[in-house]
Amino acid sequence: MDGRTRKHYMIGVVRVASEVDAIQNNNKGWMRIQRFLATLAITVSILLGNGNPVQCFDGGSHQKQQHSLCEELIIPYGYPCSEHTIQTKDGFLLGLQRVSSSSSLRLRNDGERGPPVLLLHGLFMAGDAWFLNTPDQSLGFILADHGFDVWVGNVRGTRWSHGHISLLEKKKQFWDWSWQELALYDVAEMINYINSVTNSKIFVVGHSQGTIISFAAFTQPEIVEKVEAAALLSPISYLDHISAPLVLRMVKMHIDQMILTMGIHQLNFKSEWGASLLVSLCDTRLSCNDMLSSITGKNCCFNESRVEFYLEQEPHPSSSKNLKHLFQMIRKGTYSKYDYGKLKNLIEYGKFNPPKFDLSRIPKSLPLWMAYGGNDALADITDFQHTLKELPSTPEVVYLENYGHVDFILSLQAKQDLYDPMISFFKSSGKFSSV
Repeated sequence: MDGRTRKHYMIGVVRVASEVDAIQNNNKGWMRIQRFLATLAITVSILLGNGNPVQCFDGGSHQKQQHSLCEELIIPYGYPCSEHTIQTKDGFLLGLQRVSSSSSLRLRNDGERGPPVLLLHGLFMAGDAWFLNTPDQSLGFILADHGFDVWVGNVRGTRWSHGHISLLEKKKQFWDWSWQELALYDVAEMINYINSVTNSKIFVVGHSQGTIISFAAFTQPEIVEKVEAAALLSPISYLDHISAPLVLRMVKMHIDQMILTMGIHQLNFKSEWGASLLVSLCDTRLSCNDMLSSITGKNCCFNESRVEFYLEQEPHPSSSKNLKHLFQMIRKGTYSKYDYGKLKNLIEYGKFNPPKFDLSRIPKSLPLWMAYGGNDALADITDFQHTLKELPSTPEVVYLENYGHVDFILSLQAKQDLYDPMISFFKSSGKFSSV
C-alpha cells in the first residue's frame, strides 16, 4: 500500500470513528469504541508505515538531512557556536551547544565570556526552540548579544543528543525514562559540566517541560548550589487544571497506556504512525486544522507564516513513559516521581506511593522569575498559583493575558514582553559588572 492509499485509509478510519462517536455520544460504551478505533489506526500505521519520518502531519514523507544544531541554525547568523557532548550517570550522551556573540566578545576585556546561562527546552522540542525566529526575536541570540555565555541543553532522545554508550535507540531500554530522569540526571550533568568549564554559578531558563525538570532539580541541594538564579516561562509543577482539549481527550482515552501496551516506547510524531495518531484523535468536534491551539491554548503573537519552518525542526521524539508520567500528574494532581504501581513502587522507592518533589526544599535564597499567560492551556493559572503557594520564596512574576503556551518562545513581541525584563532580572541577581 503506497503512502497516498495509506493516508486515505487512515482518513477513512478517522471518519468512521467520528460517526461512531456521534451515534454513541450518550452511550456508556462509546469511549471503549473510540479507544479501539484509535488503537486500530495506530496498529495499521505501524504495520504499513514502518515508522518512516514525515515532514509534517499531512502524510508527506521526506527526511531532512541532519546537520549539527550549530551548523543548522546558529553559525549561519554569524554567531560563534561549539558542540559539546556530555555523559549522564546512566550512560546517555547529551548534546550541548555553547553560543556567544562576536560583538559582545569584542566589548569585553581579552574576549572574556559573560556569565553562563543554560536553556532548557519543552516537551517534544530541543535546543533549536531558542533559535527559531530571527536573531532580534530569539532568546538564544538575544542573550548572547547581551554578553551571556549561552549553553543550549538537549535532553536524551532528542535529535541533537547522541544516543547512549551501550543501548541502541531501537531498544525498549533506551526509552525507559521520564522527566524524572531528565531532572535528576540530564539537568544535573548539564549544570555540573558548565560549572566545571566556567567555574561559575549558572543562570537557568526553562520553558514548559524545562520548568518541570528545573523545579525538580532545584529540590536537590547538590544541583541547586550551582545555580545563580532561574527564569521560568510557562512554569509547571502541577497539571491537574489543564484545559487543552486534545490533551484531555488523550488522557480520557488512556492513550499513554494503550501505546505502552502495544510495545511502543519511542513517541515520535515525525513518524507516520505518530502523525496518524494525532489525526485519529481529531473528529468533528476537534478540528485538526486548529491542532496547535487544541494543545497549547490560543497563541496571540507567533508568526504563522513560519509554521512550515518550525515543523522542519519540531517535534522531537520523547518516550512513551514520559507521556505517561505527565498524564499521571494530570489524573492525580501530584508532582511526584513516576508511579509504577504499589508493588514496584515498593521495590523502587521503599514505599507504596511515589515520593513527591517537595517545592519547599528549593532554597528561599534562590532568585526566581516566572512568566505565565492567560491563554495558556497547559500551564494553567490555578496550577501556577498552587506552585507559588508551595515555594518558600516570593518570585518575581510577569502575567501576559493574551499569551498562549507557544508564545513564550515564539512570540514576535517576546523581546519587549519577556526577554528584556528577564535579562534585567538576571543582571540584578548576579555579578554583572562587566556585562
